[in-house]
Amino acid sequence: METIITIGREFGSGGREIGEQVADRFGIKCYDKELIARAAKESGFCEEMIETHDERPTNSFMYNLVMDTYSFGYNSSSFVDMPISHKVFLAQFDAIKNLAKEGPCIIVGRCADYALSDYPNVVNLFITGNEKDKIARIRARFADLTSDEKARDMMVKKDKQRRSYYNYYSSKKWGHCDSYDLTINSSILGIEDTVNFIVDFVNKFEASKRG
Repeated sequence: METIITIGREFGSGGREIGEQVADRFGIKCYDKELIARAAKESGFCEEMIETHDERPTNSFMYNLVMDTYSFGYNSSSFVDMPISHKVFLAQFDAIKNLAKEGPCIIVGRCADYALSDYPNVVNLFITGNEKDKIARIRARFADLTSDEKARDMMVKKDKQRRSYYNYYSSKKWGHCDSYDLTINSSILGIEDTVNFIVDFVNKFEASKRG
């Protein structure tokens, strides 16, 4: 196993669960919320700050400042004055690259496919799902959501945040099929067979690399 797998996902699609199961099948690590702790450790920021701004949209007029600062690093004067949300993005961006240097793994969300766009051994996936299944999964996860409507409201809000974050920081469009190597509706096969499908796809990807 040499491949790094990135997973973009709609809220409630089972993307995290799928990532964890695929990681278990390949005997590698899956990073989702774990990336927060890693980014905090490497950047010196507290985990609470990173979690608060994790995959949150930001003001587009700051884009050039972020990209310029990334070129100069954390010690630049521009970085000191940068909004917290941008500092969090840079911390996670670097953490993702460092994880990739350590070997094969699965990274969920956080523009990982964009951060690793120069890496040849990466498979970029996007997990979607039917609304009914996503709402049921969200309600099972959050006991305080007492109706489908409340679950749907959370789903719409989370997906809007993820879309804004991804579209802002990457050069691609969140959820668009041409932004990924493979887009899968987890409602078609269910979680277990979606995992099997991804494992087979990655195995064939690695075989093609070996020629």
